[in-house]
Amino acid sequence: MDERLITHLRHVDLAVPDYDRQLDFYTGTWGLSPQTTDDGIAFLAAEGSPEQYSVRLRRAAEKRLDLIAFGAASDADVDALAERLGRAGVTLVQEPDKLRTPGGGYGFRFFDVDGRTVEVSCDVEVRRHRRVEAGESIPVKLSHVVINSPNPEATVAFYQRHLGFALSDTLHSPHMGEVMWFLRTNRYHHSLAVARGPHTSLHHASFELRGIDEYMRGTGRLLRAGVEKVWGPGRHMAGNNTFSYFLDPHGNTVEYTTELEQLDEDTWHPHLYDFSDPMVSDQWGTANPMSEFVARQSFNDPDRGVFVAPPV
Repeated sequence: MDERLITHLRHVDLAVPDYDRQLDFYTGTWGLSPQTTDDGIAFLAAEGSPEQYSVRLRRAAEKRLDLIAFGAASDADVDALAERLGRAGVTLVQEPDKLRTPGGGYGFRFFDVDGRTVEVSCDVEVRRHRRVEAGESIPVKLSHVVINSPNPEATVAFYQRHLGFALSDTLHSPHMGEVMWFLRTNRYHHSLAVARGPHTSLHHASFELRGIDEYMRGTGRLLRAGVEKVWGPGRHMAGNNTFSYFLDPHGNTVEYTTELEQLDEDTWHPHLYDFSDPMVSDQWGTANPMSEFVARQSFNDPDRGVFVAPPV
């Protein structure tokens, strides 16, 4: 495996037909702050994060996952990644160049093996952020993104081989075999996970809250607001993080979480967890049982082929 040059997760970009309703949900209900809003495009930041934005919304005729963005440490690392991918025959959407998104920076975009657009960037200006206070049930940062793939083994191999992601843990089922792979690019248990699904799509995007109290307050606030809950509250075994999954107005699954495990990478050995064991999905036993409903919601709507996300 080549040297790891990806440092962290930056943001996830969504296209939606009902832009106004989606914007109202992510700002008024979910707890993100609009940093820059133009006609039909909104950049939404998590108050505790130095990233310019954690979610970008774009008004579009069809719903889709536009982009997943990761960070790198330097121009040289961005260039090295672009060269590595190009040499391997990966399609580059945009060659390394200055970025025109909030905070600027230097980066490039490419298609992964499933045809989704991925961005890698560095030198993005740090956003003026703040410490989220005790009791504030708003996201501190974007924690991780999970994607669906009809050929997850190939997707996992792509991110390991070309981008240096490391495997933390795997979930398997006695009836389906391996069903989810947790990949890390720093000490956090995962910033990306790949799930076995019927089509290419977003499985869920997860947002870190300050602590257990804030996580529970946020979960309760969404329930009182009438947001549809998919699964939770509970605590996973892989990653040891809490979970409460909800549906946004366009049917994307979004998660409140906290206390995602930080690993000693020198000594960590990946586990193979049996997902049919209730303790694996929820150590606390407080969440509604995993069911066909929960699984179906996480499949999401299919993304129809490759798409070049606008460079705004």
